[in-house]
Amino acid sequence: MNPLHLAMILAIDVVWGFNVVAVKEGVMSAGPLTAVLLRYVVATAVCLPFIRWLPGRMGLILLTGFIAGALFMSLGGLSFAMANNLSALSIVGQLGVPFSLILAVIFMKEEIRWPRIMAIAICFLGVVVMGFDPAIADERIGILLTVGASLCWATGNLLFRKLAGVPVLVIHGWLGLVSIPIMLALAYAFEPASLAAVPDLPLATWGWVAYSGIMSSIVGHGGMTWLFQRYPVAVISPLTLPTPLISVAIAVAVYDTPITGQMLVGGLLTLVGVAIITIRTAQRRDSDMPVEPS
Repeated sequence: MNPLHLAMILAIDVVWGFNVVAVKEGVMSAGPLTAVLLRYVVATAVCLPFIRWLPGRMGLILLTGFIAGALFMSLGGLSFAMANNLSALSIVGQLGVPFSLILAVIFMKEEIRWPRIMAIAICFLGVVVMGFDPAIADERIGILLTVGASLCWATGNLLFRKLAGVPVLVIHGWLGLVSIPIMLALAYAFEPASLAAVPDLPLATWGWVAYSGIMSSIVGHGGMTWLFQRYPVAVISPLTLPTPLISVAIAVAVYDTPITGQMLVGGLLTLVGVAIITIRTAQRRDSDMPVEPS
């Protein structure tokens, strides 16, 4: 692999890892629903020149925008507002990987053998172990919201596969156009004070929102898509595994998030399961699909 491309992957891992801080700060300053609304406003403004009509695929685009956009981000924003242990949320958020595999088996008829079946069980066992940790008993609603967000992310992942060939900026542009009116209605209904206070938000809040919308969503996902077009999935996918570890390290450093022994065991179980699924799924897809030329 080109050393610059390897550095690019690691940079994206750091961008995604640091996003836990951007999301938390944005949510606490602007309100969870309002912060998501502003994130999509910023991201859509960047993508606007690239948006185009997709004949025959607009129904799928609208569905993807609702599930992978408004619903996913709403649950994620609410989970960050209701939980303080960002390390736990970062690890539980990795359930999107086993959820994606489960949905692929159900709806795409993807073949699955015992190593990945066991890995799915290990992932959920890890979350259960963490969930029963008395130290994060007050975080359980936030954790459940993260589980729901992970399921939405996995469903969106399945829908993205049906949008193969559509440029990333076009997809993210439509995600914003679909999500903005939904989030505006939700913020107006449930966070009227936060919505009214948007003009008075400090510049730092806009910076956090812009980081999430531009750096994490557009640069991160766009850059990773570019890399997947040039290297086998089995090469790229495992290199994204440091992301949750970086998120946990940053959460501990910035917010002094406590990590108990039970959390450590549950987190390691979940991450081991995610690693097995990621590596074996990547290997399988490379064996089934030809690699695109650079």
